[in-house]
Amino acid sequence: MSENPLKVSMERDGKLLHLTLARPKANIVDAAMIAALRAALDEHLPKPHLRAVLLSSEGPHFSFGASVEEHLPDSCAQMLKSLHALVLQLVESPVPVLVAVRGQCLGGGLEVAAAGHLIFAAPGAMLGQPEIKLAVFAPAASCLLPERIGQARAEDLLFSGRSVTAEEALRIGLVNVVAEDPDQAALDYFDQHLAPVSASTLRFAVRAVRSDAMQRIRAKIEFVEKMYLEELMATHDAVEGLTAFVAKRAAVWQDR
Repeated sequence: MSENPLKVSMERDGKLLHLTLARPKANIVDAAMIAALRAALDEHLPKPHLRAVLLSSEGPHFSFGASVEEHLPDSCAQMLKSLHALVLQLVESPVPVLVAVRGQCLGGGLEVAAAGHLIFAAPGAMLGQPEIKLAVFAPAASCLLPERIGQARAEDLLFSGRSVTAEEALRIGLVNVVAEDPDQAALDYFDQHLAPVSASTLRFAVRAVRSDAMQRIRAKIEFVEKMYLEELMATHDAVEGLTAFVAKRAAVWQDR
C-alpha cells in the first residue's frame, strides 16, 4: 500500500491547492487518507493568495468510500471523529472546494465530496450512500445532503442506499457540472471565475453564503455521531452487517 495516499501540489501560481486521492482503484477514505487530507488543508488553507482547492483522484474511481474494517466496534469511534473533523474542515473551508468525480463516488467518498462546494462529474459517474445496506447509516451525509439537495431527495438516497448517475445527480443538484473531463472542467471554472477575483473578498463571499449551513452542520454532526456510536453500534444488526461484509458472507438481520 502506498505510503503517500494523497498527492499535494500548489498550482496556478499558488492560487490553487490540488489534492489528488492517490490510492487507486478504490481510493479508500481510511485513517491514512483522512490524516493526509487534514494535514494538507491545515497547511495550505491559511495562505492569503489561495483562491480554491481542487480535490480529484487517480484511477477510474473517485472513492469506494470509508474503510469498513475501521467501522467495526473497536475502531469506529476514532474513525468517525477523524472523518467528521475532515468533513467540517471542508464545509468550513475559507475558499471554494472544487471536486472532480469519476466512476464510483460512494459512502465516505461522497461525504467528502459533498462537503465541498462545486462538484464536477464525468458521464457515467455513480454517486451514493450505500451504508443502509450494511445496517448502518451515513452520519455526515445525513447532515450534508439535506443542505445540498433538500430533505426529500436526501431521504431517498439515505433510506434506499441507491446510487444515482452523474446525470441524475446534476438534475437533483448534487453535482454542478457533468463533463467528459471533470478535472479540466474544474480547472476551467477556476481559471475563468476564481483566479481573477480578489482572494480576500472571495473568502468573505464563501463565509457569507455558508455561515448558517456551517452552524447547522457542525451541531448536527455532533448529534448524529453520538447517536451512531452510543445507540446504533449497540444494536445486533449494525455489528452483524459490518462483520458480514468484511467476512464476505450474507448478513442475517434480527431487526434489533
